[in-house]
Amino acid sequence: MSQEPVHNDDDDEIDDDVLTEEGDEVEAQKMPLIEHLIELRNRLVWSIAGLAVAFVACYFVAEEIYAFLVKPLADLMEGQDGRRLIYTGLHEAFFTYLKVAFFGAVCISFPVIAGQFWAFVAPGLYKHERRAFLPFLLATPVLFIAGASLVYYLIFPLAWKFFLSFEATGGNGMLPIQLEAKVNEYLSLVMKLIFAFGLSFQLPVVLMLMARAGMVSSKGLAAKRKYAIVLTFAAAALLTPPDVISQIGLGVPILLLYEVSILGTRLVERKRARREAAEDGDDAGDAAEQGT
Repeated sequence: MSQEPVHNDDDDEIDDDVLTEEGDEVEAQKMPLIEHLIELRNRLVWSIAGLAVAFVACYFVAEEIYAFLVKPLADLMEGQDGRRLIYTGLHEAFFTYLKVAFFGAVCISFPVIAGQFWAFVAPGLYKHERRAFLPFLLATPVLFIAGASLVYYLIFPLAWKFFLSFEATGGNGMLPIQLEAKVNEYLSLVMKLIFAFGLSFQLPVVLMLMARAGMVSSKGLAAKRKYAIVLTFAAAALLTPPDVISQIGLGVPILLLYEVSILGTRLVERKRARREAAEDGDDAGDAAEQGT
């Protein structure tokens, strides 16, 4: 005689509890991701809002920003009658001011954007990681300003003087050659070079962060120095006008920063080695205590 399986309500309750606990665990795992996405959205909104406010403010002073950017050329042409920048499209001057305002907005709002980035990343880092990462974040605007200042105060006057040297007065059947630069092309070149020099000066930050992550080493960087020289001047040739002054003015500082990066990478490696040695010593001490 076969026996029917006994149905136990307690077993159903246990199964329901297990399913409920598993569901709660799944939901608990989902919530942090959703919270991170919401946090990322809020940080992006604040960054875009800061950029928009800076853009509106810079548009009202776009003429002053334009005057600052054109000053290196204006100083070389000072006292010469008839000197000017031209535009050939009806909309060109308007869009040029928009471009100038956006350029100023990016520079001004960078601390806000960097602060939002730091506020998003910092909670996920350990205390010693925050202390290690913060100096790199502070060094980024300093190095950018250093690169922008180099190109503005040193490279621009030398390069513009070089280009203006090709003007000719004419005579003896030869027509004069005189610069009639378009305002859009001039400002695009200026802003491109400022960003190129500013971003290139971030090389130590990038390499030292890669060293902290174990992606590069000081010995590897030193061994690849000859390749770095070739790539540096190739990048300088692409990023700058076709003149020797701009290319050397960008290439030489990058090579110097590359050497600084090697020294900085060695310091990072030494600190990491000391930290690992200290951790190994603590583990050995704990093992000895457990053995006794």
